[in-house]
Amino acid sequence: MRRPFVAGNWKMNTTRSSGVALAKSVADAVRTTRPAVDVALCPPFPYLIPVGEALGDSGVWLGAQNAYHAAPGAFTGEIALPMLQECGCQWVILGHSERRQFFGETDATINQKVQATLAANLGVIFCVGELLAERQSNQTEKVLETQMAGGLAGVSPAAAAHLVIAYEPVWAIGTGVTASPEQAEAAHAFLRRWLAGRFDSGLAETIRIQYGGSVKPDNARELLSQPNVDGALVGGASLKAEQFLPIIAAAAELSR
Repeated sequence: MRRPFVAGNWKMNTTRSSGVALAKSVADAVRTTRPAVDVALCPPFPYLIPVGEALGDSGVWLGAQNAYHAAPGAFTGEIALPMLQECGCQWVILGHSERRQFFGETDATINQKVQATLAANLGVIFCVGELLAERQSNQTEKVLETQMAGGLAGVSPAAAAHLVIAYEPVWAIGTGVTASPEQAEAAHAFLRRWLAGRFDSGLAETIRIQYGGSVKPDNARELLSQPNVDGALVGGASLKAEQFLPIIAAAAELSR
């Protein structure tokens, strides 16, 4: 059975003090309950070090929301993988729809980042998902196939073992609209079949596929109970411990 993985993507939110307080709340709860779930927090870049210090020995991983593929150098405004490693990061979110939509990231540029991040021995949460118009025109699987093939080009089976896929239908991110459990499961099952074809069925069965898109305490259990949904990449609900912790608890209960 795949161990559930729940990650909080704070996006461009929190202050230093509120982020540290939130991290401490999550860390204390995980340290106390030791749920059978992997947990990560991905704060904004300026707060990586204080949030990492707040997480301490709780077992909660620290993640970054993006990275650049090149070695440190003359790349104004970017952040290098060795910098993230020095901050204590273990995971990097790549390919998020907001990076694609607002910052022009393409499958090719995301692939450079994926390969470099995996080569640096950091885990990758690789995001894919379709627009509303693409779902309405029955293009979901075509879009996912294109994003997977482009973003994971050249990734070896050994490197793919450090990969997590996050299915995030763009029409459900921050909208309050959530994919139905059946819609989520269908997309996750397609992604697992794609992984089996790209690598092999054994490896595909070990790679975790998170769902992201308006995950909340009141829908987490139903979504996470689907056979191919292995956790969640949580946006807005990860900004409040009283919303994020019940999602972790739901994943832990289902993993028993």
